Amino acid sequence: MKNLIFKAYIFFSCTLLSFIATGQPHNSNLIKNAGAAGLSLPPGFSATIAAENLPGARHITINKQGGIYIKLSKLKDGKGIVYLKDNNGDGAYKVQSAFGDYPGTGIVVKNEYLYASSNNDVYRYKLDANSEVLQPDKPEKIIAGLVNRMRDNSKAIAVDNINNIYVNVGSYLSSCLTEPGSKKAPYPCPLLDSVGGIWQFKTDKLNQQYSDGVNYATGFKNVVGIDWNKETKSLFIMQHNRDNLNDLFPELYTKEQGNLVPAETMYEVVKGSNGGWPYVYYDQFQHKKILNPEYGGDGKKSGDDKAMDPTLAFPAHLAADGLLFYTGSQFPKRYKNGAFIAFHGKSPELQKGYFVAFVPFKKGKPSGDWEIFADNFSSGDILHKPCGLAMAPDGSLFVTDDAKGTVYQIRYHK
Repeated sequence: MKNLIFKAYIFFSCTLLSFIATGQPHNSNLIKNAGAAGLSLPPGFSATIAAENLPGARHITINKQGGIYIKLSKLKDGKGIVYLKDNNGDGAYKVQSAFGDYPGTGIVVKNEYLYASSNNDVYRYKLDANSEVLQPDKPEKIIAGLVNRMRDNSKAIAVDNINNIYVNVGSYLSSCLTEPGSKKAPYPCPLLDSVGGIWQFKTDKLNQQYSDGVNYATGFKNVVGIDWNKETKSLFIMQHNRDNLNDLFPELYTKEQGNLVPAETMYEVVKGSNGGWPYVYYDQFQHKKILNPEYGGDGKKSGDDKAMDPTLAFPAHLAADGLLFYTGSQFPKRYKNGAFIAFHGKSPELQKGYFVAFVPFKKGKPSGDWEIFADNFSSGDILHKPCGLAMAPDGSLFVTDDAKGTVYQIRYHK
């Protein structure tokens, strides 16, 4: 009887309360672009394919001259970073060079350096006057020895304005079940000393280890979308939340319930922030933190109030891999300082995925519902998964696809 009531509650939530719970997309005016990219975009926007055939194209960063650096999650001809440039202004970006013998995700151009991460370490490369790498075969290792257990091991990075670099170290376990076969997790969770959070290091110090850094924000299972917000001067992150609720606890969660929660969540974090993983998750339908079943939760019992609430919640399993706060002036005014998010997964609730969303911001806070900004990356047998986001000097938006290796450029025409 209780299970039937909970199913009815979930159905009611999904159909009637979803706009409140997750601020689901309200725009229905996307139109399919007639250009080569074939994306669906709001009126006035167009998309072109800037580059192709870069499988594993993860995060992307663009220098002041418009040159593009892309980090690859798998090596191409033995290299993990490609540098592209449009030499004649025709919109086609050609590979100028490739370097770095390591796969990974994170890459950022900041001041006079290019920062790039493997799944274990973080490197920096000195740039010349044209913001191009001076010695591609001689990177400086600034951070070493981060945990890499193959799962959720992407070391996404962001850099602030005072020589700090922030690195995600995701958990290789969905929860803190460190004993095989157990359904009860230890407290406190021993994993949190080295995974499940954001670590802060210095950009100008070589060979830093965990002991040299600061566990800046803890209790976040895995973060791939990360950006330093220039307006608020603070760090924002997108969390990949836990899974396996139905697999591990079928007596508490049906398959449908496991597909609908927990929410994927955005946070503004400062030093000492705690997202609550692995003790709690955020339920976007009940609008509260729920105690995880490994710690005695039943799907309804509230969790630790010490854990912060998210800035914004999204449907489960969307897997946000890119986050960018738009500071350009090419797009209409409503996009200024708002957040673009590249969703790399598919939501059972929405029965769709693989799109770029937009969240309007005002004075550093979300000011309206999130909406689907760019759609139709994948159709039929063709699967493109948006992953990385970057803004060019002219204000256009670049999106990488790490499945087929396509790079899109999105422009607005006044």
